[in-house]
Amino acid sequence: MTLTMLATHGIAMERSTLAFWVGYAAQELKPLWHRLRQLLLDSSKLCVDETPAPVLDPGRGRTKTGYFWALSRDDRPWAGPEPPGVVYAYAPGRGAVHGLRLLEGYRGIIHCDGYQAYKTMTRETRADALSGTLAFCLSHLRRQFVKIEREAAPAPAPVAREALERIAQLYAIEKALRGRSAAERRAGRQAHARPLAAALKQWLEAKLDHLAQKSDTAKALRYALRHWAGLTLYLDDGRIEMDTNAVERAMRPIKLNAKNSLFAGCDEGAENWAVLASLIVNRDL
Repeated sequence: MTLTMLATHGIAMERSTLAFWVGYAAQELKPLWHRLRQLLLDSSKLCVDETPAPVLDPGRGRTKTGYFWALSRDDRPWAGPEPPGVVYAYAPGRGAVHGLRLLEGYRGIIHCDGYQAYKTMTRETRADALSGTLAFCLSHLRRQFVKIEREAAPAPAPVAREALERIAQLYAIEKALRGRSAAERRAGRQAHARPLAAALKQWLEAKLDHLAQKSDTAKALRYALRHWAGLTLYLDDGRIEMDTNAVERAMRPIKLNAKNSLFAGCDEGAENWAVLASLIVNRDL
């Protein structure tokens, strides 16, 4: 209940009092947050994402950009035994150091987009590198072609259009396999999706040779080829999804709350927000 709503009921309360209560509750519940995080880190695969959020910068009279990170597990598409879960964490940035802190000790598959920080986190030359394997998001690749086609309209964008049609074929196969066991999904992908993926890669390589190398279409094709191993990792493991849509859905409450509240009052307030949101959102998964 907001201060305005309380006032309509004749309850006068200082903002600082309400903030103290929220902070106190978050600190009391922090052990549950740690336990939830550990349960997720014990998983064989996780989705990871981060999103910006404005945070008041005390003494400067303006906001700065902080980031909410999310770890998500959802094994329902392959009827996995573990329940879905998500944990949020606030960090002042989105660099690898913050992701490493959140994922410290994790060994498994990391679903993510192609953001450089995730690659840095698993780089073997780092002393603190994670031993996880990156599975990249096909939906992020698809969006690049959607954007190219939209910006080209009303003119055609034939390469983007064909890329979208080829990706749609892969998604159609995945839709038919949803809800089946990991072994069944792997078998179905090997039989039906792998030949299409191999043909897609050959097509990407052939088209790239005939495009202006600085064009957005060429950049999208290079992105696909550069991340190919991670984009197609799902073909060999029925537990892996094609995309990171699960964690993006888990981020929606954070984004909505950020929009409605305008900004967090300080870094500590954002940290409290992450703790409480972790417990609230898990209730509805």
